[in-house]
Amino acid sequence: MRNVRIVIITGLSGSGKSTALRALEDIGFFCVDNMPVVLLPKFLEIQATASGEISKVALVMDLREKFFLEKYTPIFSQLKEMGYRIEIVFLDADNEILVQRFKETRRSHPLSEKGSISEGIASERARLAGLRAMADVLIDTTPFNVHQLKSFIQKQFTSSPAEKRMVINLTSFGYRHGIPSDADIVLDVRFLPNPYFVEDLKNLDGNVEKVREYVLNWKESRTFLDELYKMMEFLIPHYEREGKSYLKIALGCTGGKHRSVVMLNELGRYLSGMKYVVNVSHRDINRT
Repeated sequence: MRNVRIVIITGLSGSGKSTALRALEDIGFFCVDNMPVVLLPKFLEIQATASGEISKVALVMDLREKFFLEKYTPIFSQLKEMGYRIEIVFLDADNEILVQRFKETRRSHPLSEKGSISEGIASERARLAGLRAMADVLIDTTPFNVHQLKSFIQKQFTSSPAEKRMVINLTSFGYRHGIPSDADIVLDVRFLPNPYFVEDLKNLDGNVEKVREYVLNWKESRTFLDELYKMMEFLIPHYEREGKSYLKIALGCTGGKHRSVVMLNELGRYLSGMKYVVNVSHRDINRT
């Protein structure tokens, strides 16, 4: 069983854990939802005596299980020391999006029995801070709908880390909405001329060709991209040599609708041309 890939999916309520689990099940993972963490060692022991047909396991573990918080640290650490290939994947999302998701599904937050959804989210975020810091992979599901998240997860876990090049997750964002908390590299493109102040472009976004042409027409934009490509060519191989499987790069402008979208799309095309697995998302493109 120590040669089996074991993915522990955890994180905030409403962040998409069930969707992630179903996505992994569809690509061949043996999946279990809400397994008590104290049973994990025994589960792995039993699987070790099986026929060996199972090569990938995914389990959702979170605060629904009463003793999860007090037990997960020693159990996860012990299993890793024993040589199990465990990947802890923590799903997160902006508070605003989490509240919206609970309202849309008409579900109550598990920690908000006597309070608001926002209070439940705040309490859960505080309780899970240590687990978030322990995670091997952080995924911000804020910009994804159900179908996009499923596709994103399946791209991430199609093959084992040893069999693939680094997965590079790119996201654009607006500084007025906050910096993505799980980004490894954050770059600010607010120095570029802003299409927001061009009447014909103001209400469009960076995926529209007219906006792209406007942004890339400036010398500073082209120079920035040239330098950005050089930096990526230098940094990414070094991250890979250090054993990093996932890298998240965030580009931000004021609102996250024009400049950062254009520049991120250009970076995505460049890195895809280098044969990396690239996921592109625009977190704030539809915000006002």
